[in-house]
Amino acid sequence: MTSLSDTRAGSAVHAVPYVLSRLGVIMAPEAGNELEVEGVLNPGTAWGQDGELYLYPRLVADGNVSRVGRARVVVENGAPVGVERQGVVLEPDRGWEHGSDHGGVEDPRITWVPSLDTHVMTYVAYGPLGPRPALAVSKDGITWDRLGPLLFEYSDDLDTDLNLFPNKDVVYFPEVVPGPDGAPSYAVLHRPMWDFSFVRPGEPAPLPAGTTDDRAAIWISYIDADEVKKDLSALTRLSNHRFVAGSVYDWEALKVGGGPAPLRVPEGWLVLHHGVTGHIEAGGFTPQQNVRYVAGALILDADDPSKVVARTAEPLLEPATEEETSGTVSNVVFPTAIEKIEDEYYVFYGMADSKIGVARLDRV
Repeated sequence: MTSLSDTRAGSAVHAVPYVLSRLGVIMAPEAGNELEVEGVLNPGTAWGQDGELYLYPRLVADGNVSRVGRARVVVENGAPVGVERQGVVLEPDRGWEHGSDHGGVEDPRITWVPSLDTHVMTYVAYGPLGPRPALAVSKDGITWDRLGPLLFEYSDDLDTDLNLFPNKDVVYFPEVVPGPDGAPSYAVLHRPMWDFSFVRPGEPAPLPAGTTDDRAAIWISYIDADEVKKDLSALTRLSNHRFVAGSVYDWEALKVGGGPAPLRVPEGWLVLHHGVTGHIEAGGFTPQQNVRYVAGALILDADDPSKVVARTAEPLLEPATEEETSGTVSNVVFPTAIEKIEDEYYVFYGMADSKIGVARLDRV
């Protein structure tokens, strides 16, 4: 494999032996459905107790109000080809899920955690102070219990409080991993945003100690596994925050963020991520965007998932079809879920913030 240099990681990084091949649209807004008039996008996925695969799309109603729906994935000849809608599983019915410009529960990412016998769903609660990550859990994939917003423990080493900053793209690992001190831990990828422009236009935000790049990047935090065994709500209390990966290549020059739950592969943990180029004009929590989202991949070390051991020098998937290049936010492919169906892995992704596509993940 070709060796690549990641200056932030400070070590040699190698190529990622995986490719994505698009298959097409799996879900589009339903005509006459008032909950979907502004798009269906960025889904989570989970297997039901009935052995069926379910999609959990973000449904966007008029006024940019988002809900999380549930739809059975229709599979033909071993591949996902469509969905059958099953209704809504999460609505913005808490005060901290309603914003001044718009509100909602957005962009669910779902991880099945066998050691907890539980589906863990992160979502963005778009409340009065903007986007904040929150958590809900379920045994059956039908009834979801909120555990509340995520809380980031203060760190003297970082000299900052991550709770002060917007955060998105939060996803849990499916297995216990070694924490920074070697203790068994649940781990979480997330993307803090060092942006105070909505409070102090034109003024930079104070960056964490040791951070010199103000672009949004992928971080990792941990929760002691023993604490979670005592109380499942401990999943909301994150500590030992560490930088994982930032922008390196031209196609991710604006920012990067995580995608689906990490997938265990022979090389370590495969993390599909998005890289963004273009610009975002400041102006509150809903700024004007002229951006391009593409999909790439990282592989994290199995024994220390804060370390990148491989990353793609070129995107695995770029906006190319009409559904990906024209929509609510044009030129976007945004992977958010991976599932194995029979002997193949499939990736579900948002298309231009309007529809949902599916691609096959293959090893090369």
